[in-house]
Amino acid sequence: MPSRLFGLIGYPLSHSFSKGYFTAKFEREGISDARYELFPLEDISQFPELVAEHDDLCGLNVTIPYKTAVIPYLDELEEEAKAIGAVNTILFTDGKSKGFNTDVFGFQESFSRKLQSHHQRALVLGTGGASKAVAYALKQLGISFQYVSRTASSEAIAYEQVTEAMLSEYHILINTTPLGMYPKVEELPSLPYTALSESHYLYDLVYNPSLTAFLEKGIAVGATTENGLDMLHLQAEKAWEIWNGNE
Repeated sequence: MPSRLFGLIGYPLSHSFSKGYFTAKFEREGISDARYELFPLEDISQFPELVAEHDDLCGLNVTIPYKTAVIPYLDELEEEAKAIGAVNTILFTDGKSKGFNTDVFGFQESFSRKLQSHHQRALVLGTGGASKAVAYALKQLGISFQYVSRTASSEAIAYEQVTEAMLSEYHILINTTPLGMYPKVEELPSLPYTALSESHYLYDLVYNPSLTAFLEKGIAVGATTENGLDMLHLQAEKAWEIWNGNE
C-alpha cells in the first residue's frame, strides 16, 4: 500500500506536539498508509525544495514562525485562511497547494466551553500568526478585543500600557505568545496580575507545561483557566479531515 506523507514545518521543532499525536492516532486507528514527519526549516525559502523532494507529500501543518510567511508560496488559500492572514494546514492535491487555518476552529471550540456571560472583552497577548486566528474567532463570538504587544503600534498597545483599571474591564486574557513554554517555564507576559479576580478567564495557547506561570496567576485567585492542549487536539483532527477531503 503506497504511503502518504504528512508533516510539520516550523523552527525549531524539538518539542513538537504534532508528530506524537498523529503517530499515535495512526497506530490507534489502524491507519497503515500514512506517516508523519518533522521538517524543521531554518528559513521559509526552503519550502519549495522540501515539497519538490517529497512527491508523496499530501499535507503539512505549519507552526511558528511560518504561519504567515508560508502564504506567498501557496497556490491557493481557503477563504477563512485568507481572511485571517495565517495558515497552519496545507493540502497538496494534483501538484497544487492550498492553505487552511484550523487554529480558528480549534480555539473557538475549546475557548467557548468555559465562556461565561460576563466574559465580554478580551486582551489578546501577542500579534503573531496564532493571534490572528484568535482574533477572527473572537469576532465570530461577538467579543471585543485589544491586541497587546511588546511595542505599541497602530493595532496594539504595549504591555506597560495595561493598567489594573483596564483589567477590571477586560475579563478575558489570551496568551498567544510562546512565553512560558518549556524549557523557559518561568516566563509570562508582563501584566498587573494583582488586578486579577475570579471573574477573569485566562486562556493560554501554550500546552507544555500544562500549567504555565501565566495560568498559575489565574488559578491563585480562582479565575477560569484553560491551556492549549484541547485546541491542539481539535485543530489536528480538523487538519486530518481536510487532508482526507472530509472538511
